[in-house]
Order: sequence, then structure tokens, then C-alpha cells
Amino acid sequence: MSGTAKYYVVTQKAVPDVLLRVVEAKRLLESEKVPTVQEAVDAVGISRSSFYKYKDDIFQFHDNAQGTTLTLTFQMEDEPGLLSEVLKTIAEYHANILTIHQSIPINGLASLSLSVQILQDTGDVSGMLGQLEGKKGVHHVKILARE
Repeated sequence: MSGTAKYYVVTQKAVPDVLLRVVEAKRLLESEKVPTVQEAVDAVGISRSSFYKYKDDIFQFHDNAQGTTLTLTFQMEDEPGLLSEVLKTIAEYHANILTIHQSIPINGLASLSLSVQILQDTGDVSGMLGQLEGKKGVHHVKILARE
């Protein structure tokens, strides 16, 4: 398999129990019902290492994503026009770019953070992320947050 992430939508019964517990621990932390990761993992019965291993890879799916804001992070090569290509792809999917922050390139790589609002006419978000990650010069795309 290539370095490009693939996204799947599966029913809850197909998701391993440890991943469901990671989602629950994240929910507890986000709701501020528990103040620390240790308390969250203790509450749901998983180890801290399981939480940290999977926390960036599982998100609860909401049928109505309209109005959702995704915060994405990228590692990109310092190539003329690459940022423009990334922004163009997001525009082609009819998502609204709220914020853009790009670091100064070091050793030919820059970090990019984007906040993207999902609108009523936004296309398939998984497809958009896959297309972004498949661009030459983009090393990875990661969802940091979903609000």
C-alpha cells in the first residue's frame, strides 16, 4: 500500500472495541468531564498507549457534516505552486477555507495548517483528503480536529 491514507465508513459493529473506547475517551476529554488523558483511559478501560496509538486515526462520523470545521495539517515540499494546488483542490470540492498558516520551509519542507468549513454543497470529504494527500510534494495530510 502506498503512503496515501484511505478512509472508510463502517458500522459500529465492525469497529474493534479498543477504537470505540478511544472515541469515548476523546469525547470525555473534549467535554471536559475528565481533565486528563489518564482519567479518560481509566474511565473507558484502555491503556494510554492504545489511546495515543489510535487517537489521530478515528473520529465519530456525523451524518450531517455541514457546518463542520476540519483543522488539517500537511507536510509539504517547498515547491512553487504547491500551496496554490492544495487550495484549488479544496475550492473544487466547494469547501470554505477559514484559516491558512504555513511555516517557513526548513530543509525543503514546510508545515501547513488549514481550517476548512464543510458546506452544504461540499463534495466527498474523504475524496478531497485523498486527492490532497496524493499530490506530488505533499508528504501527509492529517485531521487535527473536527468541530
